[in-house]
Amino acid sequence: MKLRWISDVLKEMYGEKIYRLALSSGCSCPNRDGTVGVGGCTFCSEGGSGEFAAEPAPVAEQIERAKTLVRAKTDGKRFIAYFQSFTNTYGDVERLRKLYTETILRDDIVILSIGTRPDCLGDEVMEMLAELNRIKPVWVELGLQTANDATAQRVNRGYPRSVFEDAYRRLREAGISVVVHLIFGLPGESREDMLASVSYIAGLTPPPDGVKLQLLQVLAGTKLAEEYRECFAREDNASEDSRDNAPALHIMSLQEYGDLLVDALRLLPPETVVHRITGDGPKRLLLAPKWCADKKKVLNYLTKRIREELF
Repeated sequence: MKLRWISDVLKEMYGEKIYRLALSSGCSCPNRDGTVGVGGCTFCSEGGSGEFAAEPAPVAEQIERAKTLVRAKTDGKRFIAYFQSFTNTYGDVERLRKLYTETILRDDIVILSIGTRPDCLGDEVMEMLAELNRIKPVWVELGLQTANDATAQRVNRGYPRSVFEDAYRRLREAGISVVVHLIFGLPGESREDMLASVSYIAGLTPPPDGVKLQLLQVLAGTKLAEEYRECFAREDNASEDSRDNAPALHIMSLQEYGDLLVDALRLLPPETVVHRITGDGPKRLLLAPKWCADKKKVLNYLTKRIREELF
């Protein structure tokens, strides 16, 4: 089996390793301000999945700060501008057009990557993205997380799968690259449910340009953290007969996650580039699983499993 890794693809395209700069657009989220819902997805922390993004500031200042951090690892001169936190197509379109145009016109930026929700891609936004994509490549990163609508409702995602399908179709028709995010281990999901989500995105026409896979992390201050505490407090106090009724929140071991990841990668079509196989949430907020905190160890284990079982 041949997997395509984003680091290799970028090196082929640009002749050097390209690093991401985590930036903030200053956007909020319709699932937080009451437009769609309040509180956001149950697993989403106060930082909106962008805990490592630069603090809101003029984008040129953010980029220079982010480059300083990245240059602790590299002397690279070209980067991906990754607007990660919250919903980066939600808000005044003219403000966003100005922000993203200023960013993409920089000589040190080769790709503009925008994380967003599929229910925040109206006609004006799509026109803006198409304009930007004519300047340099634009990636739109869609947080699907699961293809199961029952799970999506449980974690308060705020939109049905049909909305994702419509947004995905319109992005691909506009010639914009799409990277789909999936989370393994969401409450109530079986192993079969998780692999079904992978099969679902693999069956899209055309397949996604990229995929980001990660394990659910329980972060302090989230709704999920409350469920986690309640779940395990209940299990500690429950009799054997009543434990089957406890909330279904299973925290996978590293080996379990490795087993699942290997099977998930087997399902991906060759056109889909693998951008991520694990996440690294902030250690100060991480409640479970604790093994996620050692990113180097996790990546070494997962890449060894993949190399041994898929190549």
